[in-house]
Amino acid sequence: MQLVKSTGKKGEKSRQTRRRILQAAYELFVDQGYGATTLQGVAERAGVAVQTIYFAFGNKPSLLKELVDVTIAGDDEPIPTMQRVWFLDALAADTAEAQLRAHVRGTCDMLQRVAPIMDVLRAAGTQDPSLASMWQQDTDPRLEVHTAAARSLVAKPGAKPGLSVEHAADVLFGLLSPELYLLFVRDRGWAPDRWEQWVYDTLHAQLCD
Repeated sequence: MQLVKSTGKKGEKSRQTRRRILQAAYELFVDQGYGATTLQGVAERAGVAVQTIYFAFGNKPSLLKELVDVTIAGDDEPIPTMQRVWFLDALAADTAEAQLRAHVRGTCDMLQRVAPIMDVLRAAGTQDPSLASMWQQDTDPRLEVHTAAARSLVAKPGAKPGLSVEHAADVLFGLLSPELYLLFVRDRGWAPDRWEQWVYDTLHAQLCD
């Protein structure tokens, strides 16, 4: 994520401008799709000159990249998921059940933000192959997060006996996925609260004694 290094009133104004641009990009990418959205259109919705977007983000792929990063995090602070307060609080829970509840809650908050742009990102990747290289990593960051959660969960009271870290991570990774969230909430019309309770109950049966 590109950071704003300015401080004081000028720095805060720059951050507010970036946030308006990102919000405008989010709305247009979701409503129109990546291909149909132009930087000029984003600029007009954000109330800035298009040159401001080029200066702040560089180009449309970079704008989408930062939008995804900020949407996952929930803010523009450069703090990885595994250092976020909600994740650390979940790891600190005394029992497997309490950790699972907190982990599901935090992940569902993230999915509500991220899920609407996942189809945008998928479609954009077919239109602009260069986007794929922007996220190239040796391991899936989402799997890393769930593996860290699984490693903690299986060692706590209340975890299902004989549960392996690998199996727990796979179950968390699969059920707490943007694809499954969209299937139930968008395609089947479930309320997010209903989804959260269902996925918690399903994971509880798989992971807790």
